[in-house]
Amino acid sequence: MAIGVWISLLAYFALMIWIGVYAMRTSTSTSEDYVLGGRTLSPKVAALSAGASDMSGWLLLGLPGAIFDNGLGAAWIGIGLFAGAFLNWILVAPRLREQTAHYGNAITIPAFLANRFPTRAMSLRTVSAIVIVIFFAVYTASGLVAGGKLFENAFAGIINIGSMSDYALGIIITLAVVLLYTVVGGFMAVSMTDFVQGCIMMLALVIMPAVVLFGEGGGGFSQASQTLNSFDPTLLSWTDGLTFIGWLSAVTWGLGYFGQPHIIVRFMAIRHLKDVPTARNIGMGWMAVSMIGAISLGIFGRAYALRNGMEIQDAETIFIILADLLFHPLVTGFLYAALLAAVMSTISSQLLVASSSLTEDFYRLFLNKQASEKQTVTVGRISVVLVGLVAALIASDPNSQVLGLVSNAWAGFGAAFGPLILLSLMWSRTNGAGAIAGMIVGAATVMIWISLGWSSAFLGGPGIYEIIPGFIASFIAIMVVSAMTADAGEYQHIER
Repeated sequence: MAIGVWISLLAYFALMIWIGVYAMRTSTSTSEDYVLGGRTLSPKVAALSAGASDMSGWLLLGLPGAIFDNGLGAAWIGIGLFAGAFLNWILVAPRLREQTAHYGNAITIPAFLANRFPTRAMSLRTVSAIVIVIFFAVYTASGLVAGGKLFENAFAGIINIGSMSDYALGIIITLAVVLLYTVVGGFMAVSMTDFVQGCIMMLALVIMPAVVLFGEGGGGFSQASQTLNSFDPTLLSWTDGLTFIGWLSAVTWGLGYFGQPHIIVRFMAIRHLKDVPTARNIGMGWMAVSMIGAISLGIFGRAYALRNGMEIQDAETIFIILADLLFHPLVTGFLYAALLAAVMSTISSQLLVASSSLTEDFYRLFLNKQASEKQTVTVGRISVVLVGLVAALIASDPNSQVLGLVSNAWAGFGAAFGPLILLSLMWSRTNGAGAIAGMIVGAATVMIWISLGWSSAFLGGPGIYEIIPGFIASFIAIMVVSAMTADAGEYQHIER
C-alpha cells in the first residue's frame, strides 16, 4: 500500500482525535453538555451533523452498490429519503427544538416523551430506551461492517496480527477511533467531527463520479449510456421491472426520518429556533449534492466496470475498488477517509444517543437518582464503550450487508418513534397510553415482519419493506388508544 494513502488516513485520524480532545476541554462538564452540547449548535454544524450522522457507510457503499446491481430503479430510495428529510426539517425540527426545551428541558428523546406524558413517564422512558439500545446496536453494526469491508478490500495483507482477518481488524480500528473521540468529547466532539466528515463526504462524491465518467476508461455520458444499453437497457430506466410494491418500498424509506433519534437530537441542540430554516437549507443542499453523487457513482461505476471487463464480486465495494484504481495514492487516502468519515459520523452519533438513554433513562432512573453530573458523564462514557462492543459482535460476520442492516434498524426506529414524534408534537389528544401502544406495536410489527421474511416475499408476491406496516400500525395504535383512554391532565395545548 502506497505511503500516500497512509499519510492521508493518519492525518484524518489525527484530526478526529484532536477535535475530540478540544471538545472535552470546552463542553463535557455537565450531562447536558456531554449529551446535547449545551444546545449551542450553529446552523451549519447542526445541518451537516444531521446529514453526516444520517448517511453513514450506506451512502458510499450501500446505495451505489444497490444501483450498480439494479440500475436507476434503486435510486427511488434516495428520492424517498430526500423528501423525508425535507419534511422532517419542516414538521419536526422547529417543534422539537421548542418543545424539548419547554417540557422540562429534556435532553433525550425518552426524557421528552416522559415530560410530555407525565402520567406514563416511567413506562415511556423504559420502553423507548430499550428500543433505542436494541436497534442502535444493529444500526451501529452496519457502520462497522462498512469499516471492515474497507480494510478487507483496500488493505488486504498489509497488517498481519496472528490469525485475525483484515475484516475483523477493520472493525477494531474503526471502532477504536470512534470510541476515542466520542468517549472523550461527547456530543460536541461528535457534531464537530460530523461537520468535517460531511464536507469530506460531499467532496468525495463530487470527485469520484466525475473521474469515473470523464477520466481514462470512462468514455463520457454517451459511451456510458451505450455500454449500459447494450448490456441491459433496464439499468437506465427508473421504472422498467419495478413493481408498484417495489417502488412503494423504496420511497417509503423517507418515513423513517421522523423517528431516527440520532438525527432528530440535532434539532434539539440547535442554538436558536430562528436558526432552523438556515440549517434546513444548508442540510438539504448538502444532501442533494451527496445523493446525486452516490447515484452517479453506482450507475457510472457499472458502466466503467463493463467497459473495462472488471469482475466485481461485491457491488458494495465499487467505491473502494475505483478509489484504488483511478487516483493518486494521496487522493485515494482522502477517498478512503471519506468512507471512514461516513461510517464514523453515524457510529459516533448512534453510540452517543444509545449511551445517553442508558445513562439518563436507566442509570439515573433506577440505579442512582441522585447521581452527580460527574458520575453521569462517566457512566455515559462507559455506556458508549459497551454499546460499541455489542455492535462489533453483531458485525463480526463478514458476509453481512451494509444496506440490509441499515434497512432493518431504520425501519425499527421509523415505526417505533416516527408516528409518536409526529403526533406528540402536532396532535394535542395524544396521551401516554397511546404513546406506549404506538412504540410497542411499531417495533413489534417490524421485528415480526422481518422474522417472517415478508420484506423479501409477501403472500407469493414481492416483499414489502417493513417500515410500511410498522409505521401504519403504530400510527393507528396511537390514535385509537389515545381516543379510547383519558390520562387526566395530559392534554395540553401544542404550539403549531
